[in-house]
Amino acid sequence: MHIVKTNSPKTVSLGLQGAGTYGAFTWGVLDRLLDEDVLIDSIGGSSSGAVNAVVLADGYALGGGRRGAQAALRKFWTTLGQMATFSPLQRTWMDRAAGRWTMEHSPFYHMLEMAGVVMGPARQTLLSQNPLRNFLSSTVDFGRVRACREIELFVAATNIRTGTGKLFTRDELDPQRVLASACLPTVFAATEVDGEFYWDGSYVANPPLAPLVKRAARDLLVVQNNPIARAQMPRSLADTSNRANEIAFNISFVREISALTHVGGVPEEQRGAAMPLDPVRLHMVSGTAEIGTYSMSSKFNAELVFLQHLHDLGTKAADDWIRENWSQVGVRSTFDGQTVFFPDVALKSGT
Repeated sequence: MHIVKTNSPKTVSLGLQGAGTYGAFTWGVLDRLLDEDVLIDSIGGSSSGAVNAVVLADGYALGGGRRGAQAALRKFWTTLGQMATFSPLQRTWMDRAAGRWTMEHSPFYHMLEMAGVVMGPARQTLLSQNPLRNFLSSTVDFGRVRACREIELFVAATNIRTGTGKLFTRDELDPQRVLASACLPTVFAATEVDGEFYWDGSYVANPPLAPLVKRAARDLLVVQNNPIARAQMPRSLADTSNRANEIAFNISFVREISALTHVGGVPEEQRGAAMPLDPVRLHMVSGTAEIGTYSMSSKFNAELVFLQHLHDLGTKAADDWIRENWSQVGVRSTFDGQTVFFPDVALKSGT
């Protein structure tokens, strides 16, 4: 790892995707990014991206700044991995033999999806309760998150009744609102907030980028961990459901990225009063070329060894990106559209 020395800190906003336990990849990216002299203006997150956002803000506000954020993220993900030891959702010996971090042979993995079909995940049952509820309440101090004035937060959720997105800001965040952002409807019961019911925010924004564009920081770094392309076809009802969600979660992402790419390409002499701010400079650290080769069921795998593997993958991806692009932050966009618009090419080439 090579730490880049700069004369002044770089200011960025962060867009953090959600994709189950693939959020540990984002942990690795953030862990490496926080080694640099960086100021985080704001964070937009959905699902596990929202979880990473509030954990980072909690650690930052605790008094350690960037180091406190790193420590909080490490504690959260390692504790989650340790607790997963006692979960019924485990890889079987056949899964371990098959590789790709799969859980395809786990009876409980298929039971989760079948529970949604038979009993309906909109109803609260023992299986449909989100296990993040108690874990978030015990590991994140939301009073401290709301008091973290250095970083603005935007957490997305999907209103079931209206079919539209809802943005929760830092001042109102609590465990219930983060759970609303991380409520996968085929598995967990809908989350109620102020009389409205919500599903996963990734349906409407994965991650929410629009509020970040309005911030003073003109550099927006997106962490992509939700695969658009997959190396293999679904092989079960559970995999089919997960892949359908994955595709749905990427629609809003591609739409927002396309819009930002278009605005960012407008020549300066053509910008009018309708564009009072300079177009955002877009950057992205992606792990989907590797993650897209894993089993679709792996995003339910919370084993510590897998979370650490994803962290290390994220750290390397961020280190590579920083080495090649850090000098361009504050200067120009480094976003490569091929990663989003032609992901099958990257997936096949492994780049």
